[in-house]
Amino acid sequence: MKDTERQQARAGLTALAAGIGDLPEIEGRGALVEEIEALDRAVGAFHMEAIRFRMYTVDRRLRQLPGGAPEALQRTFDEVRAALEAAGFHTRSH
Repeated sequence: MKDTERQQARAGLTALAAGIGDLPEIEGRGALVEEIEALDRAVGAFHMEAIRFRMYTVDRRLRQLPGGAPEALQRTFDEVRAALEAAGFHTRSH
């Protein structure tokens, strides 16, 4: 697995959590930040199944935000997915 891409993904997760934390208090915000943090721990531990599960959950929760995810945050999530896939992690259930 490519460590540079994994580090890039973890930096993106940190940015994503911060961006979600900056949103106004909305239903599900805290749970979403917790999922992002759990995903970061899974990436740090190279836990393939947890990464796939947490990616699905974070993606779903982003889509469930009132009005959907802000474009910049969705783009950050997409960049995290691309970095994880480049590092050899499977991020989708096929």
